[in-house]
Amino acid sequence: MSRDGSILARAISDAEDRLVSADEPLAGLQLRCGGDLPGAIAIPALLETVRKARRYGMKLARALKAQDGAQQITAWAEVRPREDGEPGCDISIHSWQAENLPAEDAGQADRRRREIDCEFAELSARLDGEQRILAVEAEAPDLAELADAMQAGIGERWTDFVSIEGDSHHQPMHWRLLDGASLSVPGSTRDWRARLLPHEVPGGEPAGFELLLTAQGPAPQGETEAPVEEPEADEKTPARRGLVGRDIAPVLRQPIARIIANAETIRTRLAGPIAEEYADYASDISTAGRHLLALLDDLSDMEVVEAQGFSTARDRIDLADVARQAAGILGVRAQEKRIVIDAPKAGEGLPAVAEFRRALQILLNLVGNAIRYAPEDSQIWIRLEDEGGRARVIVADQGPGLSDDDQLRIFEKFERLGRSGDGGSGLGLYISRRLARAMDGELSVQSAPGQGARFILEVPADTGESIDGVNESDAESPAMPAAPFRLPRIPAPRTPGDDAATPGDGAAED
Repeated sequence: MSRDGSILARAISDAEDRLVSADEPLAGLQLRCGGDLPGAIAIPALLETVRKARRYGMKLARALKAQDGAQQITAWAEVRPREDGEPGCDISIHSWQAENLPAEDAGQADRRRREIDCEFAELSARLDGEQRILAVEAEAPDLAELADAMQAGIGERWTDFVSIEGDSHHQPMHWRLLDGASLSVPGSTRDWRARLLPHEVPGGEPAGFELLLTAQGPAPQGETEAPVEEPEADEKTPARRGLVGRDIAPVLRQPIARIIANAETIRTRLAGPIAEEYADYASDISTAGRHLLALLDDLSDMEVVEAQGFSTARDRIDLADVARQAAGILGVRAQEKRIVIDAPKAGEGLPAVAEFRRALQILLNLVGNAIRYAPEDSQIWIRLEDEGGRARVIVADQGPGLSDDDQLRIFEKFERLGRSGDGGSGLGLYISRRLARAMDGELSVQSAPGQGARFILEVPADTGESIDGVNESDAESPAMPAAPFRLPRIPAPRTPGDDAATPGDGAAED
């Protein structure tokens, strides 16, 4: 309907910007947006206009947009301060159009649910294909007991540490039955829900999972984050966290995670319909929060690897399995850019001596950054080599490549090769090389402009002979590391540019 001066609906607001009265269809939209009548204005765009008109004491006319269920409402509103001496404003609606919103793509809906679950989760753990624990991280104080037990039980099934509602026989359950299951946690009075995010392998069962535990209610009042007790440095625990990892990160991580979670709630309109620009603002807040968390993680890891006496565990591992897990974890991210990851096939093996989770951390960094910087519709290769007692994993991508000067600088601290705005800290490769060298290995790069890049992780091969200090446990059930381990964050996707489709510039700084 055109704005021809006719009035479709009238409304009145008071001095506190509450809607005192309203005609249809405005009254119905107010109620469907979660408001009352009378009550605070629940339509964000209308509330902003009313506030400005009252504050400036002048008439304002605006096009308003709001989401009403599956419809987008567009209206023309005129708001003016009341002339009868009463506080508040007179509101008149001169046009009203409702259009059906496009149906949400199934893949987009699934990604949205994943993002929300990830931000609200208070415990996250990496699991292998048999749902056995590889690593765990928790921030909530009432999950400390569970996190400690799971860390001590690396290699065991996660279900051994919680009570699943309706599972009286304690038999292994298929992951689809556990996804969304309600459970109770020792040491916590809250009810919890499990979410299992599979790391898909084309044509096969998941190579692993990310386990997320989400509380069904807030933490008990007065409960604060448990203080981190640092052990005295000795031969068994040589690497201690520094200022960031010990004092700053634990204090900041939980409130930042809550900011991200609330921003995601606004962005996805779970709290009610809002205009597109406000959803964009919330998206910017969420992205900035993720970048800040990633920076905290990188700074904490940097303190660990730079600590005097830092060491890693010596496990007998299968580097091919580590590579497959890294590819599975990042498979969804690659699919978003239509990138194919050619990982080692099932049955391929490469025995090596290294710490399982540190090797996984390095490969997640290499493959994740290859996805971030490689062009769309390209390919990433993960290859294995065994030569001269050394086991190697090679990650190659299709990008513009690196100059000789860039290859010398790329592993330096805070080096980003001139890039900005992509959320990288410039610490990822620096930390990864320090980790590789701590495992008696090396991380290097081979590249040329226009010919792509090959990042090579090299560690000692496992020849089957007895080696001092090597853990003889199952390769898929490595012992906990001496130094603290944090789950590597998957790099956020970069807006694709006009990159050339030739093997190149992966993992420049994360």
